[in-house]
Amino acid sequence: MYLYQKSNLYFAQVADDIKDIAEGEMRSLGAVETRPTYRGISFRADLKTLYRINYYSRLSSRILAPLIQFDCHSERYLYKTALQIKWEDFLDPSRTFAVFSSLANSSIKHSKYAALCLKDAIVDYFKEHFGERPSIDTNQPDIWFNLHVENNEATISLDTSGGSLHRRGYRKDAVSAPMVETLAAAIIQYSGWDGIKPIYDPFCGAGTLLCEAFLHASNTPSGILRKRFGFERMPDFDNRIWSQVKTEAREKIRPVAKGLISGSDISQEAIKYSHNNFSAIDHDSVISVKKKDVFDIDAINNRVIICNPPYGIRSGRDEDMGGFYKKFGDFLKHRCNGSTAYVYFGERENIKYLGLKPSWKKPISNGGLDGRLARYELY
Repeated sequence: MYLYQKSNLYFAQVADDIKDIAEGEMRSLGAVETRPTYRGISFRADLKTLYRINYYSRLSSRILAPLIQFDCHSERYLYKTALQIKWEDFLDPSRTFAVFSSLANSSIKHSKYAALCLKDAIVDYFKEHFGERPSIDTNQPDIWFNLHVENNEATISLDTSGGSLHRRGYRKDAVSAPMVETLAAAIIQYSGWDGIKPIYDPFCGAGTLLCEAFLHASNTPSGILRKRFGFERMPDFDNRIWSQVKTEAREKIRPVAKGLISGSDISQEAIKYSHNNFSAIDHDSVISVKKKDVFDIDAINNRVIICNPPYGIRSGRDEDMGGFYKKFGDFLKHRCNGSTAYVYFGERENIKYLGLKPSWKKPISNGGLDGRLARYELY
């Protein structure tokens, strides 16, 4: 038996900044004994809960199922130990695989070399036992394996998600510097939006925030467009339970009223992209967007405003960003009565230019940027 089968213990890779809400999401989906750890959250779950978490989670990157755990002080011992796993339980020579790895306080100094050692062990295992080997595909493999070595203790896991969960499948087109889907989902979550009060994004770009708002309001599983999951390659995969999870999820999808979710953008290209992206999930065309400069909008009253204004290279504007943010702050102050704004600043120094005092600020990084989400009550 593998480690996850003995313990029902799994690991969700989650960005450090959003672990608090990610842990709550895990529990709401049925996980128990959740515990935030380095770069994620460990939890226990039965198979049905594991499938449900993969299908629904908006905040996790990957869900890992540990296969073995062992003391590991060298690449040679890593290779030798990996050869002992029955790799035919997960793939055969006709399949493709990939390995991703991470190290923390390890005698092995290079994560890429550690991943190569594990790849070599898998390939050599198949050569020895079957006379042929599976191929490596780092883009869309049939199965992903993970290697994590921390304090010289190695864990080899199967990626039950089958690639990063942030790839929902609705994003067909994107503008420059698009927001990561898990970040957009976190912003929706932190806003506390109840799916009742109308929501508006005046810098909608290709529509990521609005797509995540739609998934949230409709209770649509974030993985509904994924063609396959890694847990389908597990030796104890139960297709009957998986079918049950999908059926129950689809029965809980709610209709979304037209006009509840809307936005605008100054770029006609962005509007075109957003319509294309919406079409993958919004089959009744209830999300509405239009081409409009934010400063040409008459008012956004009594709504929840959620946005990621342009910054730096993303702005495409000639004016300095300080002047732009000051003008946007004046817009919020004078033309958004009764609304609450959640503004994500990719570069936190821009907060001071807005000229409004936030009721709270939350650090959330985005692609290496030290960003902030700020809440503004507008009267």
